[in-house]
Amino acid sequence: MKKSSLTLVSLILTACVSLVACKRDADTVKIGGIFPLSGNVAVYGIEARNGVLLAIDEINAAGGIGGKKVELIFEDDEGNPEKSVNAYNKLTAKDNVKMIIGSLTSGCTIAITSKAQTQQVLLVAPAATAEAVTEAGDYIFRACFIDPFQGTVGGIFSANDLGAKQAAVLYDNGNDYSVGLKDNFITAFQQQGGVIAANESYMTGDVDFNAQITKIKAANPDLVYLPDYYNTVALIAKQLRAQGINTPIVGADGWDGLTENAGDEVLNGYYSNHYASDSTDSKVQNFVKSYRTKFGSIPVSFAALGYDSMYLIRDAIVAADSLDSTRVKDALAALNGSYVTGNLSFNEKHNPVKSAVIVEIVKQGDKLATVYKTTVDPQ
Repeated sequence: MKKSSLTLVSLILTACVSLVACKRDADTVKIGGIFPLSGNVAVYGIEARNGVLLAIDEINAAGGIGGKKVELIFEDDEGNPEKSVNAYNKLTAKDNVKMIIGSLTSGCTIAITSKAQTQQVLLVAPAATAEAVTEAGDYIFRACFIDPFQGTVGGIFSANDLGAKQAAVLYDNGNDYSVGLKDNFITAFQQQGGVIAANESYMTGDVDFNAQITKIKAANPDLVYLPDYYNTVALIAKQLRAQGINTPIVGADGWDGLTENAGDEVLNGYYSNHYASDSTDSKVQNFVKSYRTKFGSIPVSFAALGYDSMYLIRDAIVAADSLDSTRVKDALAALNGSYVTGNLSFNEKHNPVKSAVIVEIVKQGDKLATVYKTTVDPQ
């Protein structure tokens, strides 16, 4: 075969492949996803991705969005901001997505918000709670409440519901999430008449907290506030109890996953969260039932937030009657609806106005579980 004939065949094959791809794209709503599916916070990413996939299954079973099937194209950022950027670049440049769910932690999400804003990519962060996340611009949203609210909830609950008069704080000085929660807890607790008896810090990656705990024990607090992720909290709780500190410990949504990764040392523990799986709300009950059927476990809050994030995008696309990211983000900003994690609307900074729940860690048989304790509404 002549070279010119080979060239013609190559062009025809390329055109055919392109036509097939174009037809697939025309019949599909492509949603990007960035989740930590490996690394220290993989439990969050896996649950969030599962929640998104469950929502997509339901949406597709109901006919898709405007007759188009929804497809999730996801990447693992390992909880590493540099890899979040790589994942974002791949999804937008290679996969041509214009709407992304992710990432999970605040640092990873902040690493991509400016790029998303500049490129007019709609970004919905399921669980990035740091206040700065949505400051990049109007294409950035989140499904979770923000750290100042969580810290405030923790301070009010500790003083009013647990009756604490003196609290100790032990936090990660190298983690914006931990620092932000600590600051707002202290403010709220003091406003309720409480005293901060000890204020101790450590650095990310530390595993020995006995020096700080010795100082906390000497201060004799009624309660210890631990604003960090479940893996670190499990280590700290064990060392607290080993030194004889048996007071209540209080934290935030980063504790989700603790019941599967700790022992009895986390009993008498409470944390603010986005939903309670034992709620009697019908939306929650249906979600939990469907999730257990598909994945074989009770969903933690990150699954619920991933699920809600996908439905928020679905509802905004339907309201906009368009897949154009600008029209979708305008519709999303105007949404006001009921979701698994509560009734939700967005303020001017695209932060949701919604309630928080407090859950308690308890023993059920030979396993740890969380049970609903109380609800704290937005102030």
